[in-house]
Amino acid sequence: MPDAQRPLADRHAIVTGGGRGIGAAIVRRLADLGASISLMGRTPSPLYALADELTEAHPQSFAAVPVDVTDGARVEAAFAEARAALGPVALLVNNAGAVDSVPFGKMAADQWDRMLDVNLTSAYRCTRHALPDMVKAGWGRIVNIASTAGVTGYPYVTAYCAAKHGMIGLTRALALEVVKTGVTVNAVCPGYTDTDLVTGSVETLAEKTGRSADELRQGLERQSPLGRMLTPDEVASAVAWLCHPEQAAITGQRLIISGGEVL
Repeated sequence: MPDAQRPLADRHAIVTGGGRGIGAAIVRRLADLGASISLMGRTPSPLYALADELTEAHPQSFAAVPVDVTDGARVEAAFAEARAALGPVALLVNNAGAVDSVPFGKMAADQWDRMLDVNLTSAYRCTRHALPDMVKAGWGRIVNIASTAGVTGYPYVTAYCAAKHGMIGLTRALALEVVKTGVTVNAVCPGYTDTDLVTGSVETLAEKTGRSADELRQGLERQSPLGRMLTPDEVASAVAWLCHPEQAAITGQRLIISGGEVL
């Protein structure tokens, strides 16, 4: 029987965008549950630093695997590297993402393509390399980090909203395809979360509008009935819950974490 305190022991998880923000919080939470983890991301230094930190704190193994999830050949190689280090993939968290704020009429075609690539197509790339291991084992968890932008609209981020709506469609359709295999597929949809991604978006918008970053940040906070942004740990807790072995019947769902901003 699995250890009740470490229900994911002996399971290999891959978390993209795993070096900072929500991704790092997810990595820490899954590590607490006993998972061995391959941390994937575009910037190597935070991946290696977090992997070293976790190796000192936990008995299981961790690997840092730098990868740009928009590079198909590198994604394939990264998953092969992760599998060689930690074994077949049992859990996948598609967390990598980015956002550009630009009026639709000023959006260049390459900006549109980039937003869909990093926020949606990357999940397809990673999932197709992880799913066969899960189906073969008869057990798996896929969690796609979408956004409240996947269930409502926000101005100036049309491509991001389109991609995140697509992420939820991918989640629902794939969940039904694999429902009898022991693999669950769910989406977590955070509202504004206190991360570098949101900070960067605020700073970019401040430059374009001439308003102060503090004013813009306070405006985002006021959108939530909580009166504040979410913390990465709050999002990570939802992901960890979906990854738990007990959640075998929860699949195809979009779990909104927004403090009541989006219902």
